Amino acid sequence: MDFMKWLNSLDEFLFEVMSWLVFFPLTLWRTLVQPLEMMAYADAQLALPEDEQYAAAVSPPLFLALALLIAHGLSTALGQTDAIIANRHGLAALVDSETSALLLRLVAFATIPLVMSVQLLRRRGVKIVRGTLRLPFYGQCYPAAAFALMLSLGTTLGSVPHRSAHIASTVLTMLAFLYFLAAETRWFMAQLSIKPLRAFGAAAMGLLEGFALLLLVGFLFTR
Repeated sequence: MDFMKWLNSLDEFLFEVMSWLVFFPLTLWRTLVQPLEMMAYADAQLALPEDEQYAAAVSPPLFLALALLIAHGLSTALGQTDAIIANRHGLAALVDSETSALLLRLVAFATIPLVMSVQLLRRRGVKIVRGTLRLPFYGQCYPAAAFALMLSLGTTLGSVPHRSAHIASTVLTMLAFLYFLAAETRWFMAQLSIKPLRAFGAAAMGLLEGFALLLLVGFLFTR
């Protein structure tokens, strides 16, 4: 009986992992082309029973994790050494494997959707509790994942000793910031019914705060 349960679990796990090969690129494409629609999709899915959620896409937190995993895998494939793992001083001593380094990056990049969600709730005057925070946070994970993937790939290409790679790195990094700011500006406009300039200010402030926290985490674990 235990063996049959194990086989059933393996069957479900294998299908889930293999389905990522289909739904990750589809989710990425939809997030890049229609970020607001994907955030609205995430909101709608949370209202469904758990076993019916995200039938046509990768769930937002998992999408963020997979995006960072792909970026990390490319960096490793190019022979680049993780600066945090290589550093054995201070807090970096706690990160002693590729898995723990990936988890740290996931937590660091997750601060960006967290900051954006908190800012939205504060501007709406809504009390910040788990229930109110969950909805915008899940939606924000979609554009944050696309941003993290582009930014991480841009950083990886920047360390490749070729001029074309450096150019690609600069372009990809600029596109990452432009994409994210544009998506967040439109999101704040829709959510708060404010004008583009104010929405851009909210998006820029949120990105600045989130990126500051991300850099702080990086600084603490590389010193």
